[in-house]
Formats: sequence, structure tokens, C-alpha cells
Amino acid sequence: MNQNNCQYERICRSEFAGLHSKIDRLDEAIRGNGKPGINLRLELLETAVAYRRRLTWIVIGAFISAGASAVMQLIQFLARH
Repeated sequence: MNQNNCQYERICRSEFAGLHSKIDRLDEAIRGNGKPGINLRLELLETAVAYRRRLTWIVIGAFISAGASAVMQLIQFLARH
């Protein structure tokens, strides 16, 4: 048992400490710890993509509407002359 304790102290303790440190840094990166973390940044990006997608369809609709209106006016102009 004493040899196992010695092996733990010699090898495992520092490895476990390093792993705990890495896990703490990952947790801080994900949650943010007082600053924007990965979760919040991802939510903001997803929201921006949704707004951009909606704006794209509004612009496409406006161009289609303007094009259709221009074609109708051209047809009416040609029909009068």
C-alpha cells in the first residue's frame, strides 16, 4: 500500500492537477466567468444569422416586387402606344 501511495504522489497527483486545471479553463471558456463565454457568443451568432436570413428574403422580395412592377408598367406603356 505504501508503494501505491508513493506512486500516486510521484506520478498521478501532478497529472490530476493538470487535468483539473484544463477542465477549469474549459469551463471558464464555455460559461464566460464574467465576460462573454462560448455559449453567449454562439447565441449571438445564431441570432445574427437569423436576422440576416430574414433581411435577405425581404431584399429578394423587394427586388422581385420592383421587377414585376417595372414589367407591368412596360406592358402598359407598350399597350398604349
